[in-house]
Amino acid sequence: MADPVSYANPERDIEQALIALKKGTQLIKYSRKGKPKFCPFRVSPDETTLIWYSHGEKRSLKLSSVSRIISGQRTAVFRRYSRPEKEYLSFSLLYNNGERSLDLICKDKVETEVWISGLKALISTGRSCSRRTQSNISDLHDGGGNFIQNGHPFGATIEFASSTARSRFSVDLSSRETSLNSPGSDVESECANMQVRTSAGDGFRLSVSSTPSCSSQGSGSDDIESLGDVYVWGEIWCDGVSNDGSGNPFPTKNDVLIPKPLESNVVLDVRQIACGVRHVALVTRQGEVFTWGDESGGRLGHGIEKDFSRPRLVESLAVTNMDFVACGEYHTCAVSTSGDLYTWGDGTHNTGLLGHGTDVSHWIPKRVSGPIEGLQVVSVACGTWHSALAASNGKLFTFGDGTFGVLGHGNRESVSYPREVQLLSGLKTIKVACGVWHTAAIVEAMSQ
Repeated sequence: MADPVSYANPERDIEQALIALKKGTQLIKYSRKGKPKFCPFRVSPDETTLIWYSHGEKRSLKLSSVSRIISGQRTAVFRRYSRPEKEYLSFSLLYNNGERSLDLICKDKVETEVWISGLKALISTGRSCSRRTQSNISDLHDGGGNFIQNGHPFGATIEFASSTARSRFSVDLSSRETSLNSPGSDVESECANMQVRTSAGDGFRLSVSSTPSCSSQGSGSDDIESLGDVYVWGEIWCDGVSNDGSGNPFPTKNDVLIPKPLESNVVLDVRQIACGVRHVALVTRQGEVFTWGDESGGRLGHGIEKDFSRPRLVESLAVTNMDFVACGEYHTCAVSTSGDLYTWGDGTHNTGLLGHGTDVSHWIPKRVSGPIEGLQVVSVACGTWHSALAASNGKLFTFGDGTFGVLGHGNRESVSYPREVQLLSGLKTIKVACGVWHTAAIVEAMSQ
C-alpha cells in the first residue's frame, strides 16, 4: 500500500523534515583542502546551528550567518573535485557575506530536497524573527555570523539507517517553490532516524521512525572518513538503448576489460558486496541491501520479473538493518544485524535451495525459521545448489542439494531446512564457504 500523501500540508512536511535534520545523517563534505569525505551532519535542537564532525573535531556553522543556499556544484570548492554525475545531489551554503561556502552532496534526490527545504525554512524563519528581512526564502540576503569549532563529541550515533517506519510522509518533488514555514516546535526528544527510499513508482518517500538504529557498523568520525565506492569489471550489466526509437534504456551486458566505477542512481557507501553468476548484491554501511543483474527466478528480491543494470534497493528489507549478503547462482541470502537469515530466489529445483521446507520460489526475501529459530546467524555462504551458515553459538548448518555429500550430513540426501552438521558439534565454526559441490569451514576447538 502506498504511503499517505501529504502534498496538501507543506507545513507538516517541513515539520517532519526538521525532525529528520535534527536527528541527522551522513553527507559527503567537500573542503578547500583534502578530498571529499563522509561526515555526520545534524541541526542543533534549538534550530540555530548546523553541526558536523571532521577528523575527530566538532564543527558548527551558525545558520544566521548563511546568506544563500544554492543547488548544484557552482562553487570553487566543488570545482576542485567536480563530479557532474552528482550535480543534482549537491548544494552549497554561502556564509560570511558570501566569501565562504559549505559544500555538500546527499545520497539521493529525496535527501537533497529534505535538506535544502529544511535549511531554507530555518534560515528564512530566523531572519523573520530577527526582523532582518521578510523576503522569500529563495532570495536570501547576506547576514553576519561566525564559524566555530571545538572538541566535544556527538552524544549519539548518527546514521542514515533503516528502521521500522511508524510515521511517514511524502515530499512533493514536482514543485520547488513550496511555501516553507517553520512550525517552531521543540522536537529534541524525538529519536527519529531519517530513511530515504526510492520506490518502484515515479515518486519518492521519506520515512521517519522513532525506533533507534542498531547498525553493526559504527558511525563515529573514525569510521566515515571516506566513501565506500565500488569498481566492477568483466561481463557487466550496463544501460543499453532500445532500437524502437523510443530512446528508453534497457539492461544489456558488455565486456569491461579494466575496473570501472559502478554506475548507480544513488550515492552508495558500500560495506560488503557479493557476486553470483548473473547477479550482484551489496550492503551499505547504513544497512540497506541493493541488487541488480538478471532477475530470473526472483533472485534480485524486487518482486517483479525485471532485470536491472544498476543497483536497486530491496524494499522489503528497508525496515531491517542488514549486515551481510551472499549470492548463489539461483538464490540470494542475507543476514540482519540481529542475526536473522533471509533467502530468496528460484526454489523450483527440488533441492530445498531456500531453506523454507518447500520447493517454492520466493521473489521477495523471506526469513528462514525452523531449526535455526532463536539462533543468531553470523556467517552465510551460497553454493550453486546449497547454502551453509554459522550461528553465534558455533554451530554449523547446511541445506539444499546433498549431491556428493556437500552438506556434510554423512549422506547424499537433500535437505530443505537448515540442519546442523553433527560431526562439528564439538567445535566452534567461525566462517563457512561454499563451492559448487563442496563446502569448507573455519573452526576453533572448544574447551574440553
